[in-house]
Amino acid sequence: MNVALWAGQVLLAAIFAVSGALKSTMSQQRMLETGQTGAAAYPLPVVRFAAICELLAAVGLILPLLLGIAPALTGWAAVGLAVVMVGAMAMHSRLAIVQHKAAEWRNVGVNVVLLAVCIFVAVGRL
Repeated sequence: MNVALWAGQVLLAAIFAVSGALKSTMSQQRMLETGQTGAAAYPLPVVRFAAICELLAAVGLILPLLLGIAPALTGWAAVGLAVVMVGAMAMHSRLAIVQHKAAEWRNVGVNVVLLAVCIFVAVGRL
């Protein structure tokens, strides 16, 4: 079980580290061009704040447990990312329904999978 939890943590940390790094450095227009449709739904400062949260959570998924310092923070980082995924699912669902963008349902599916991994890690580590 520990190996599966570590695999989930590393997977989530890698995904959210890349996502956070891109969202914190790209212009809003560039994010839209690369398919990050959530950038259109929120003002740039909100997107940047989410990016910082993703970067901090990526660190929180790995370092506390690895270093043995406040290891419960690993589970709480997963909980935080689960909350972010619920918000992302709501936003992509709204884009799919209101703007009739069927491709957004694929993003909702990705969010559901990431949410499941977040819940797995959170339950396993808390």
